[in-house]
Amino acid sequence: MCDEAKLEKWAREAISRRQFGALTGVAALAACAPGEASSNDAEPVPTVDLTETAVTFDTADGTMDAFFVHPTEGAHPGVIFWPDIASIRESKRNMARRLAGEGYAVLVLNPYYRDVAGEQYPDFATFAADGGFQKVRPWRGKLDADTIGSDAVAAAAWLDGQAAVDTSKGIGTEGYCMGGPFTVWSAAAVPERIKAAASFHGGGLVREDYDKSPHKVLTGTQASYLNAVAQDDDAEAPEEKVAFAEAAEAAGRPITTKVYEGDHGWTVPDSPAYAKPAAELAYADLLELYSGSL
Repeated sequence: MCDEAKLEKWAREAISRRQFGALTGVAALAACAPGEASSNDAEPVPTVDLTETAVTFDTADGTMDAFFVHPTEGAHPGVIFWPDIASIRESKRNMARRLAGEGYAVLVLNPYYRDVAGEQYPDFATFAADGGFQKVRPWRGKLDADTIGSDAVAAAAWLDGQAAVDTSKGIGTEGYCMGGPFTVWSAAAVPERIKAAASFHGGGLVREDYDKSPHKVLTGTQASYLNAVAQDDDAEAPEEKVAFAEAAEAAGRPITTKVYEGDHGWTVPDSPAYAKPAAELAYADLLELYSGSL
């Protein structure tokens, strides 16, 4: 689960890794955490030529900005990428580049575009040290099933208008931390296009106090799902993965549920919880989901 206490724990760990003042961002995390790899180690340089651009497109609520990367040649399945609470930054762009190198056209969205445009923090450590949680709280509060669904409709339509996107293939979506439930809301909003959805250490997939909780909107979607669960999140609420899986099965949707040997945030290279072996397993499972569904 991704609650305020978990986020504050992330903050303390990220800040503690920046005590060597000359080191920042991913470099600090790599240097201050023995055994962990840099972002370049975690995300090898793609072996195909890539084209990347900063883009904008209209939504029902304004103009969303995003990062778009894809193989330079050909048309490929589109992917809607929902970042974690620290939003677009180089770590997320590197993750998108790696996936694009596998043959996907990846659109990394700025979920906070209603309030701010572009990168706000260069890395998670800066986000945590500079009061990022407090700053984004009102922006994050606007992101519910309706707003995310509306954004997903606009993002899917934009992708389908790009020459680099193969519209005969389904669209995938992946989300990290707060972005986990966004993938389900996206699949519910654009069922005819979104065919695969992956949540990594997603928080709020099961909410009995919300009638549009992700586990309540699976009926009517046409996606296959991967619920990639952090070991500490599972220890706190083991029933949530079961409830989500049961809801998916009741809706007739294929789902893979796995608990990985990494704590909340383990898939993200600039997260203080980044765990390369478990992150690589999760990445392989993502590729398997996309190859089988898109």
